[in-house]
Amino acid sequence: MKRTNKITLCALMAALAVVLMLGAYFPYLTYTIPAFAGLCVMIVLLEIGAKWAISAYITSAVLTILFCEPEAMLMYVFLFGYYPILKAFIERIKKPIFEWPIKMIFFNAVVILVYSFIAELFGVTLTDTNDLGKYTVYIVLVVGNIVFVIYDITVAKMASFYYYIIQPKLRKILK
Repeated sequence: MKRTNKITLCALMAALAVVLMLGAYFPYLTYTIPAFAGLCVMIVLLEIGAKWAISAYITSAVLTILFCEPEAMLMYVFLFGYYPILKAFIERIKKPIFEWPIKMIFFNAVVILVYSFIAELFGVTLTDTNDLGKYTVYIVLVVGNIVFVIYDITVAKMASFYYYIIQPKLRKILK
């Protein structure tokens, strides 16, 4: 693929990710939209490699910081935007017994970091809540871990679907 085509693909996928991220202004899409936007980076990764996927991520992350809803933006910038790239590197280990703990430690560290930042920014503490509130962090982490495992599996399935179903059809059309 020519350099111009690679730049064009990166720009298109970064723009699509940002357009998707604008949908996070709708209620209840704060986590779903960043997860889908990260799939744009996955397409760049599959088509032309990690170096180009990183550039698409950086471009989309900068634009997301400028234009998108803050909580969704944080989830995209610190987790979903580059996770497909990180996932590809982690899975080079080829031993799930090592891969999954790395992924889970990474996910939990990012979630704790993002929500600590949000709590600090807005001055929220657990002592401001009722008795149930002090367990909310643990409930969110448990549910978040379950959803993250499902997301990781879904990214793998989407990559396979793209690579084996969509990509051959696109190549025929673009010849």
